[in-house]
Amino acid sequence: MRNLLTLLFIIPFLGIGQQKGIHFEHNSNWEQIKAKAKAENKHIFVDCFTTWCGPCIWMAENVFPQEKVGAFFNSNFINLKLQMDQTKKDSEEVKSWYEEAARFGKDYNVRAYPTFLVFSPEGELVHRMVGGGEADAFISRANEGLHPETQYVTLIKKFEANPKDPEVAKRLATAAQSAYDQGMVSKAIEAFVSSIGVDDFLTADNIDLLLQGATSSEGTCYDIIKNNMQRVDELLIENNKTQSSNDILAGVLANELIRPKMANGASSPVDFVAIQKEIEKDHPYVNMKSSIAMSKVQYYAREKNWPAFKDAVNDFLSMNARGVAPDMLNSFAWTIFENCDDAACIKSALDWSKKSLESGEQAMFIDTYANLLYKSGNKSNAIKWQEKALMLASEGEKENYQITLDKMKSGQPTWE
Repeated sequence: MRNLLTLLFIIPFLGIGQQKGIHFEHNSNWEQIKAKAKAENKHIFVDCFTTWCGPCIWMAENVFPQEKVGAFFNSNFINLKLQMDQTKKDSEEVKSWYEEAARFGKDYNVRAYPTFLVFSPEGELVHRMVGGGEADAFISRANEGLHPETQYVTLIKKFEANPKDPEVAKRLATAAQSAYDQGMVSKAIEAFVSSIGVDDFLTADNIDLLLQGATSSEGTCYDIIKNNMQRVDELLIENNKTQSSNDILAGVLANELIRPKMANGASSPVDFVAIQKEIEKDHPYVNMKSSIAMSKVQYYAREKNWPAFKDAVNDFLSMNARGVAPDMLNSFAWTIFENCDDAACIKSALDWSKKSLESGEQAMFIDTYANLLYKSGNKSNAIKWQEKALMLASEGEKENYQITLDKMKSGQPTWE
């Protein structure tokens, strides 16, 4: 089945009743909401969303209506949904918030969606989060907005007052990550390392901070990894991370030195051989082969060169002896199913799809395998696998899987 992240951006916008979920305020203004929060001694939770934002819609449809989410937010917050864009379909209530939404965007630097803001009962901004998530994780992140020791904005003020306090710097780095503020993540980690030293920083407890901070080849965390690759690998294994120090460094260099050359509108085809030689010359401590292979996968998918995409995926898989995540294999396979009729491409996609099932049979992955079997001409086997996918599917998936099964049985294409 299609990759989940893709689905998040194509779900149509629908209004949802909030009977068991979060109760959002209506027919009020910002001053009234602040007054209510102060009277009830509750924080204010503001969902800054747009009508075109897929993750915003997904949160509204799948997370906010849940009973446990409502129980937490309704008991701790006065809740407000604030639409940041303007459309012809907007209600009078939405229009009444246009001016306030514009002010929020400017005053609180709301640039990515969804952005969630938390205000104190007195109406002061104390915390921000960017991006949604599943219910339990989202509740946990929102709970951090209730406590000064984990509130993002509060921690910034404490950090600015005493940048040499290692505990404040460490907590700020974590909060900044949730706020999607990479500049502050790097600044806080740099201060933390400066306070305690590299040797004390390189511990299992700090490995996540190290990974979060490794976003630039000019940054402190990149240099720490580069100069301590063996120790970092030991810590990654200790923390059950699938990445290696080489993977992290190569990923940073790929973002800086390969992705810009793959940007839309490039005047000539990307010369991956020349790129690899250049990077290996300037950064001999990093093996870039796997990152180059993945860059080829992305490039040929964008160029819609499916035979080249197939070869790039096979090269990438051959370079990753430790294995590739099942969802990535499934995504590769589904891409071929949707876009390519070439027999060699479909054969490779079937191999990737079959491998995605080795760690456990999931309905989504089985559906991909069944569709590829069907497209290859193996109708009877495809129907058997699609019936299995239907049996394992959740209630929300069953209708689509049944439609696919019916098409298979009647000999209709399951692809566009």
